[in-house]
Amino acid sequence: MGKLPFSMMTIDKAATRKRVEEALETVRVYKRIGFVRQEVKTTQSYEARYHGNTNTVNKSTERVAVANVDGEERLREWTSNVERAVQQLDQKERNIIERRYLEEDPDYDFMLCHELNMSERTYRRVKAKAFEKLAYMLRLEVVVEE
Repeated sequence: MGKLPFSMMTIDKAATRKRVEEALETVRVYKRIGFVRQEVKTTQSYEARYHGNTNTVNKSTERVAVANVDGEERLREWTSNVERAVQQLDQKERNIIERRYLEEDPDYDFMLCHELNMSERTYRRVKAKAFEKLAYMLRLEVVVEE
């Protein structure tokens, strides 16, 4: 058999799991409290400042306004993508991910595996498989450089 034209990628499972957990936590927090807007920082100055028009907008105000609009849209889109990816999982995987990571008051692993009538080993295996699928669907996998 001939050699493959590409090398198989090796995935760093711990780093990938961490990225998926961070993504799920971001979605949970966004769904709970919404987008936290930035504010323009103003500093009082007691010295006389001679300048031109007072009705102009400075660069920091523009940056904050753009960050608020773009950031909220980015978070809304990311939340939608994560929710769609979770819906693509098997029923057991979806149950684990939703109850452990997306609910307002998430359950702990040891409680959840007993509520779902799974052994801890099966629970961890199903959860790991769900993380792997989510990582590929959301493009969060971390490739080990060789």
